[in-house]
Amino acid sequence: MDEATTEKIKRLYNRTAVYYDWMDRMVSPKLRKKALSQAYGKVLEVGVGTGKNIPYYPEGCEVTAIDFSPGMLSKAMKKLHLAKVPVSLLEMDAQEMDFPDGIFDTVVATCVFCSVPNPIKGLKEVHRVCKANGRIILLEHVRSNRRMIGVLMDILNPISLHVVGSNINRRTLENIQIAGIKVDEVEEFLGKIVKLVIARP
Repeated sequence: MDEATTEKIKRLYNRTAVYYDWMDRMVSPKLRKKALSQAYGKVLEVGVGTGKNIPYYPEGCEVTAIDFSPGMLSKAMKKLHLAKVPVSLLEMDAQEMDFPDGIFDTVVATCVFCSVPNPIKGLKEVHRVCKANGRIILLEHVRSNRRMIGVLMDILNPISLHVVGSNINRRTLENIQIAGIKVDEVEEFLGKIVKLVIARP
């Protein structure tokens, strides 16, 4: 994926930021809370979007949250008052993070690697910036392993990508492993389409 693709998807997310919270109902508050309860220490959230995770970080976390969409970040800014912990927002591309190696205790992403143009490159960046003994928490929707549903997702994917910049048929578990991230635990939800992955570099 080239820079032009990244810019196109960024423009789509800037456009959809206004109504994205209404669209983004696949992940319930209960599931967000479950995932984020495992975050600790110095935390990086990749793809903060409109900031729906901000209220759920537990005490003791210090969160740096990035997104490549200024439109999304402007919406996230309005949720900072809901945070129980310090949260700073930065405009940054997950594929080329401006952080030193191994500085975060926890790296979090929720429904992000469906839209990163080069997901393996982004996941390798997650691996790079997480401490060697750190934790990686990924809550992602993936292509169904049920044959007919998977084929339908493949057929509909170009529409989803064109309209909102999101791939609905990504094989994210495979991409995680290709990126060198070690998976410790996987929980499945919504007919196994949503997966909560607990991993380490």
